[in-house]
Formats: sequence, C-alpha cells, structure tokens
Amino acid sequence: MTQQTADGVATTLHNERLILLILAAVQFITIVDFMIVMPLGPQLMRTLEINPAAFGLIVSSYTFAAGVAGLVASATVDRFSRRTAFLFLYTGFLLGTLFCGLSMNYPALVVSRVIAGAFGGIVGGISMAIIGDVFPDSRRGRATGAMMTGFAIASVAGVPMGLFIGTNFGWQMSFIALAAMGLPVLGLAWFALPLLNDHNLDSHAESRPSTLTSLRTTFLHLNHLNAFALMIALTMSGFLVFPYLSVYFVGNVGMTEQQLPLIYIAGGTLTLFASPIVGRYADRYGKLLVFRMIAPISAVMLVLITQLPAGAVLLTICVFGTLMVCNVGRMIPAMAMVTGSVLPKNRGAFLSANSSIQHIGGGVASFLGGLIVVQSTDGRLLNFEIVGVLAAGFSVLSLWLAGRLRMAEAAEVPGMQLSLAAATEATTDTGEILVASMDSDRQQELIERCEA
Repeated sequence: MTQQTADGVATTLHNERLILLILAAVQFITIVDFMIVMPLGPQLMRTLEINPAAFGLIVSSYTFAAGVAGLVASATVDRFSRRTAFLFLYTGFLLGTLFCGLSMNYPALVVSRVIAGAFGGIVGGISMAIIGDVFPDSRRGRATGAMMTGFAIASVAGVPMGLFIGTNFGWQMSFIALAAMGLPVLGLAWFALPLLNDHNLDSHAESRPSTLTSLRTTFLHLNHLNAFALMIALTMSGFLVFPYLSVYFVGNVGMTEQQLPLIYIAGGTLTLFASPIVGRYADRYGKLLVFRMIAPISAVMLVLITQLPAGAVLLTICVFGTLMVCNVGRMIPAMAMVTGSVLPKNRGAFLSANSSIQHIGGGVASFLGGLIVVQSTDGRLLNFEIVGVLAAGFSVLSLWLAGRLRMAEAAEVPGMQLSLAAATEATTDTGEILVASMDSDRQQELIERCEA
C-alpha cells in the first residue's frame, strides 16, 4: 500500500512500520518520564520532606501544564505539518526532562515538571494525529495497539531501570538518563518522519479559520464533546489511584522500595503481550464491543487494588498486572474510536485538545486523590479504598459514554437528512454508526468505510 503525502514522499508499508517504531519509542520516553515520578514517590517524599498533597502537586503540575498547553495547541497545531509540530514539541519535552534532572529542591522540580508537561503532554495528541493520518480505520486499532507497546515496554524496562538508577544514584539521575536516551529518537524522527501535511493542502493562509473559530469548531461540536467526556472518565478513573500506588504498596502492603520494580515488570510484561492482541480484536470484532468487555474488569480491579491485605506481595503483583492490562486494553479501542470521531482536517486540533482534556482530568484526579488519602505516622495510607470506589465509578460511567461516539462522517450528516430508520437506530443502539438518507454514491461510500 502506497500513500502520497504533501511533500511528495510515498508512505509505504515499510515507512508505516518505521513511523510506528518512532511513535512507540517517543511514547516509551514520555511514559517513563511521567510514570517514574509515581514509583519514586516514597523517595521524593522522604528526601524533599513533603506530604502526600505536595507529592500530588508534583504529579498534577505536569498534567495541568499539559492541559493548558493543549488548549493553545488546539487552536494552532493544524496550521503546521505534523512533522514540524511533533519535532518542536518533542524537543521541548526533552529539555524539560533534563531540567527535572538538574533540580535540587521541591520548587525547582515542580517548575521543571511544568515545562516537561507543557511540551510532552501534547506529543501524545500529535502522535495519535499521525496515526489517524497514516492508517485507515480498518487498521487503526492495530496501529494504536502497536504504538501503545511503548507503554508496556516502559513498564517492563523503563520504570524498573529508572527506579534502579534513582535508588542507587539519586532521583535526579533518572531524569538525566531519560533525556539522554531520548536524543537518538529525536534524530531518527528528524530524518524519517514524512511531512504529513495533507490536512492543510486545501487551506491557504488567508483562508484558514481564526483562532476563535478553530476553538469553536473543536469545543462546540457534539461528537467532540462526547469524546472529551469519555476521555475524562477514563483519565479520572486511572489517576485517582495510580499516583499513590507505590506509596500504598510500601506503607500498607509492606513491600520494600527495592521490590517495587517487580510490580512494574510483571504488569508491563502482561501489557506488552496483551496490547497487540487487543488491537487486533478491536479491528476484527468492533472497538466498542472490546471496550465494553474490558472496562468492567478494570472497575473491579480498581476496587481490589485499593483494599489489599498487608503482606500479600504475590496477590499485589497479580492484581496490579491485571489492572495495567485492563487500563491499556480499554484505552486502545477508546483512542481508536476517538481518533475516528473527527474529520482529518480537524484531527490535529481535536487530538491536541483531547490531550489537554486528559491531562487536566489527570491533574484534577491526582490532586483530588491527594486530598482524600491521608498518611499516618507509620507510613500507611488511609481512605485509599474510598479513592478506589470513586475510580471504579468513573470506569463504569465510561461504558455509557463510549456508546455516544459516532464516526466523523456520520456525525457530519445534517439533521434534516437523517432517515427515520437512522433516527430509530440512534435511540436503540448508540454504539452503531448512523447511516443517512443521502445521495446513493455518498451513502455507498459511507457504508464501505464503515464496513472497512
């Protein structure tokens, strides 16, 4: 399969694999950068002499910065090629990560996390926009699953290695090593990524929408709002719990800081094998169906992991591994559905805004979790089971929200063109795509896209 891009470069199957390799590597770097803060929690709280609420601010400062930056990017990112936007944001992220490694106190670390989040938080949105531009919907689930192997590898190798470096050489060295690791990937992306400017071909500078118009298009479209609501629910359910798990495992379960890498190795290994399988099943049997099968299991795991008995290390590893598989497993079909819910010309702006919404939701959840849990004098976290139940509730809510999403072509059909049958279908099974009473050629084209 060959696809002509704006700069005349043919994107072949070989190039698709190289693009996936670059995106997975970048996701690996960004995920490790974000995740490493959480298992380093006990060390950060001890060396910086901070409480759970202050630690929650370290986590949420990254996400809030990413959220604000994403709002700005949503109005401007589609004016540039995907390659230009990707390289600029990734470079800024690496500098922010380096600044984290050079931080010597709590305020400096928070500021550095803001810088890293402002750039790194949007890279994920641009990566998904590249996936959406390069891969058709029929293969987008597999492509998303392949890219998300970066998350699994980050858990298997990146986070344990970062923990090992942080434990033996200080937490600053974890970030310095990560920034150094990201430089070769930046060089490869610079030479290998195509321009990917098809979304901008028909828009001359004088005819492009204004910033306000761009924001209105992104945030006032009903289908976009449904997608944002789904991502908020998924993000809240994860970030209420995950930032405090390492502190909980040490203080409540009784694990040592040296045992923490085992948790992430087990969870990451399971996720590494599960991600491609989930992607294939999502393409074969339907993304919504796969999502609805995994999300309820995730809700159960969120409740279980916040009520573990002391000393149950093996049980903790099993529950945490299952939770990680479910967490990534529900995100693969969800992100594939969300990516398909927006037209290509608006995809960069929408996914930047979506990244912003996710990070703001994660920041709110992390901060809220820090307000609910309390650390006792013996190091135990109290009220963590309340956080687990609340997180499970958001996971259950996502089941309903996922059914409200529509494919972009169906969402763009004017209301007056909808047939009675399509309107009836919308009230009975919101997981299916609406088919409108339009001219036969356009209708056949839409049906063929849906079947693909």
